[in-house]
Amino acid sequence: MKAVAFTVGAVLLTASLSAAHAADWTIDTAQSHLDFTGSQSGSPFNGHFTGFAGTIAFDPANPAAGHADVTIDTATATTGDSQKDGAMPGADWFAAQKFPQAHFVATGFKLTTAGGFETNGTLTIRGISKPVTLPFTLAITGDIAKATGHVQLIRTRFGVGQGAWSTAQYVALEVAVNFAITAKSAP
Repeated sequence: MKAVAFTVGAVLLTASLSAAHAADWTIDTAQSHLDFTGSQSGSPFNGHFTGFAGTIAFDPANPAAGHADVTIDTATATTGDSQKDGAMPGADWFAAQKFPQAHFVATGFKLTTAGGFETNGTLTIRGISKPVTLPFTLAITGDIAKATGHVQLIRTRFGVGQGAWSTAQYVALEVAVNFAITAKSAP
């Protein structure tokens, strides 16, 4: 159940936001979202992370030289359901006391279509690191960049959902992570 929240991945995904101009970009967390969707007992539920930050560098003339480094505060996963919200930071799910942050690091971006990119990175949750390919779209207007993307994660690959939660019996293994990142180029 709370495991779905692990979709941090996304968290992670948020970092993928690349921006234009050979520049560093600062994520505007007030204008950005890192969301997840899971399913418990066949009923979908949505949530988001309220705490995440990161650095992104992107040069449209050389996207392969770009990089992203994003951290997500695992204790900030929230669904609006007190039972889920109380369980997600616990030892069976994110184990936020021992692993307070999820981390996504990517090096290099690849243009896939007009305005479409992908990056290969490493997502670490609960001390378990796995490769993740993150597709996203990017639009830049002046010094503002907006990136949106979606990725599916299997929560148990990262140890999210221990004990009775380690199977799909109650909570689906697949978690959808969606992000909408707004960033401003550094002066």
